[in-house]
Amino acid sequence: MGEAKQKAGKSVPFDQAKAIVDVSFRVSRTTVSVIDAMTQRGAVKGEELSAIGQLRDQCVQAAQMCEQFQSEHEE
Repeated sequence: MGEAKQKAGKSVPFDQAKAIVDVSFRVSRTTVSVIDAMTQRGAVKGEELSAIGQLRDQCVQAAQMCEQFQSEHEE
């Protein structure tokens, strides 16, 4: 992503980047919670589990990236 940013010649102000990370973290954690609740209650069909699992994995990865960003940029 850094390369694309450099090519475009634009940068995102830190406050905006932090806001994006904060929202992304909340969305990711909430999505994981919803997926876990849905699967515990049997709301997902078997053929949907693969896609739901991939989405959950992506949300966990995004949340971890957000946590890393936050820990590196603590005030």
